[in-house]
Amino acid sequence: MAFKGKKYVDSAKQIDRSMQYDVADAMALVIKTATAKFDETVELHVKLGVDSRHADQQVRGAIVLPHGTGKTRKVLVFAKDAKVQEALDAGADYAGGMELVEKIQKENWFDFDVVVATPDMMGTVGRLGKVLGPKGLMPSPKAGTVTPNVTQAVNEIKAGKVEYRLDKTNIIHCPIGKVSFGPEKLTDNLNALMGAIVKAKPAAAKGQYVRSCVAAATMGPGVKVNTAKFG
Repeated sequence: MAFKGKKYVDSAKQIDRSMQYDVADAMALVIKTATAKFDETVELHVKLGVDSRHADQQVRGAIVLPHGTGKTRKVLVFAKDAKVQEALDAGADYAGGMELVEKIQKENWFDFDVVVATPDMMGTVGRLGKVLGPKGLMPSPKAGTVTPNVTQAVNEIKAGKVEYRLDKTNIIHCPIGKVSFGPEKLTDNLNALMGAIVKAKPAAAKGQYVRSCVAAATMGPGVKVNTAKFG
């Protein structure tokens, strides 16, 4: 077992491991047990009763959190002609075409957090699948990052849009804000994210859909959230 520091152990003692807390209480506990000197990110880990190996049981999408994530993300937009300037005007950190593809390929350049592409660029961007895919950076229509409307896409990302998707163990990991947000804003963000995940329930999903839900700050212990109201 990995060694846990004294602060973590002390924090963990404040949490009843057998208890599933109501959302507001859980958020208050996450904040209380976050003891790092920096403003920790609060992340939600949601285990779903689906099998991500099956295409008809995938859960993936994106949502703009009511209070954002507390982190400004760098956006790269692959586009052509007038769309390049449109993306930059909207606040994209980088926008362009083949020259940016080559920069990534030749310089191993990844100074961005989200990638948006116009549909007519996907043939070109597809060449980067092997490097963008494993980092979760490949643009996707489901996440709203393959779109002709680059202004809307950039605005939403800058406003705090998060993408949620299943990992291989059928768990969604997603940030819902910073400790400094306070319990009310974190509760709003958690409810919005869970609402989106429940809405995205695949028709092929059988049995209990939301199996478990745990919230934790970057360096803090996990707090179980009662999922009864989410179904």
